[in-house]
Amino acid sequence: MKTKALILTSAILLVFGLNLKAQTGQQILYKVDRVTTQANDVYQKLKITLIDKHGRKQERIGELWQKGTNKRLFRFITPAAYRGIGILSLPNNVMYLYMPAYGRVRRISSSIKNQKFAGTDLSYSDMEAKKYSDRYTAKLIKSDDNYYWLQATPKDKKSPYSKVILKVKKSDYTPVYAEFYDKGGHKIKTMTTQFVKNGKYWTAKKITVKDLKTQHTTIMTTLQVKYDQGLSDNIFTTRNLQNI
Repeated sequence: MKTKALILTSAILLVFGLNLKAQTGQQILYKVDRVTTQANDVYQKLKITLIDKHGRKQERIGELWQKGTNKRLFRFITPAAYRGIGILSLPNNVMYLYMPAYGRVRRISSSIKNQKFAGTDLSYSDMEAKKYSDRYTAKLIKSDDNYYWLQATPKDKKSPYSKVILKVKKSDYTPVYAEFYDKGGHKIKTMTTQFVKNGKYWTAKKITVKDLKTQHTTIMTTLQVKYDQGLSDNIFTTRNLQNI
């Protein structure tokens, strides 16, 4: 009897110990942030491929600068029709858009952050420089040998999404897949990300975003990346946003 009691007690303690070590969805999200925002700053040159439902393609080249976790500037450099169109994301939910055709910088209001940016399948909200844990409250809904599945609920009530389902790789905490749901609970968009290790940092080598309603796809491929260049704060200004 003593042996059976000892075995039962050991089993209870083992289960209890495992539960103590179990991670919450928010803890996993913090680790995702640490992996994806490790660098002090980053510069990327990107190829943006737009594919409509008939398979017709358009290609653009863009550049992205980011400093810390709350400053980001993105700008198209080709083709000529899109050259100079850019977006600037700053702390405290401040965003600006520059359209060379109008010759002025416009602040993006919260009410239009759900709109698509320059014909891509990314909304203005998607383009913000924000950590996942600043955007979402997450809970763990599923786990298997290789992945965590998180349900992420936006903290901002004005978010275009009611929830985002994130698939996170267990081995390195990279977010490899996401499903976006509208306010009605309908799945409207997916995002698949391929990561590669670049020195000590993980780089999103290829991001594929698909609008499920229009069957339009945006593919962003990293052509060049540089980390920890000591980027100046002067890059992240409305003045520089207009500097074509």
